[in-house]
Amino acid sequence: MTEEFHRIRRLPPYVFAEVNAAKAKARAAAEDIVDLGMGNPDSPTPPHIVAKLIEAVQDPRTHRYSTSKGIPGLRRALAGYYARRFGVKLDPETEVVATLGSKEGLANLAQAIASPGDTILVPNPSYPIHQFGFIIAGASVRSLPCTPDDEMLAAIDRAVRHSVPKPTAVIVNFPSNPTAHLASIEFYRDLVALCRRHELFILSDLAYAELYFGNVPPPSVLEVEGAKDITVEFTSMSKTYNMPGWRMGFAAGNPRLIAALARVKSYLDYGAFTPIQVAATAALNGPQEMVAEMRTLYRERRDLLVKGLAAAGWQAPVPEGSMFLWAPIPEKFRHLGSVEFSKLLLARAKVAVAPGLGFGEHGDGHVRIALVENNQRIRQALRGIRAFLQGDNVGPALQGSDAPVEAEKESAVL
Repeated sequence: MTEEFHRIRRLPPYVFAEVNAAKAKARAAAEDIVDLGMGNPDSPTPPHIVAKLIEAVQDPRTHRYSTSKGIPGLRRALAGYYARRFGVKLDPETEVVATLGSKEGLANLAQAIASPGDTILVPNPSYPIHQFGFIIAGASVRSLPCTPDDEMLAAIDRAVRHSVPKPTAVIVNFPSNPTAHLASIEFYRDLVALCRRHELFILSDLAYAELYFGNVPPPSVLEVEGAKDITVEFTSMSKTYNMPGWRMGFAAGNPRLIAALARVKSYLDYGAFTPIQVAATAALNGPQEMVAEMRTLYRERRDLLVKGLAAAGWQAPVPEGSMFLWAPIPEKFRHLGSVEFSKLLLARAKVAVAPGLGFGEHGDGHVRIALVENNQRIRQALRGIRAFLQGDNVGPALQGSDAPVEAEKESAVL
């Protein structure tokens, strides 16, 4: 009766727990912590979306159970978005399912299509649900390079040729969380051709489709001819419309995979609260100016943070998409690993970031910094970081750190 449950045994200790505990302790001591750790948008949901929610919730008919796959109007709205944005035609009845956020959709699709003994190909580092959704479902995970290039394609090809049984599916996520990499339509064409040849499903996480800073919007893999034969893509309202707590996302694409997801969901939930779905419909069908404004806001924060880190002596690549900086740990702290460095940054600079180890063992040389505070708070964070990196107060915290780091590294290896 005391033995750990099987599925829980497959999950390593939560890598973010130590940093979160240190953050909570600091705040309990009334310390002012600038939290750039969680990708939690800080801007309000646009007023017309909130107004539609209020209008819908005042109708008692919306208080009853909803439909698991999403109300028809919402599924039509998502199909309309794909037609406008990507030139992709979707059947709202058979090729779209509304989910309780893209995270829930990915996890439930894993339950629908994966069995013990199956292998799923996942970039490393990657958003945790990409691997752990399938691990919870009983499958095994094989790591891929995280950059959308020939190296990733070659790794997929090797995995198919040298795995018995061959992998079931490959996950891609561009713009990427946490690395902020963007994929081109040419990469997606090569990916679709490769996966069609090897009979692999493609599961694409496109949650950050509208968070880009260049002149070319990120494409959807579903734009590629024949992609729908093997692909399901997940999108989310959270970042595009500042609706993270509303928990509204979508799966779109291959009818067989969509039907499998819908069947599993029908046993597990009655769908999101109907007024939330009505408000999400209004978001997709209504004015879109706030989406461009959101991009401008994040671009300003990105530029401020990158410039300020450089002035402090911390060089970070300039992301072309997503709401994150994927910053290599400064050289003199690299031996600590991402967990201990994040704890040190919290203690000395009063800034919380996400340790890269939480996204896979290949992320341990980085931290993820989210653009989720206003410019004033970012400047405050930069002052703390600069004082920490350029000061002489780092010595004591470096002692005795190697053992905990090694323990965390081991906990993340599956």
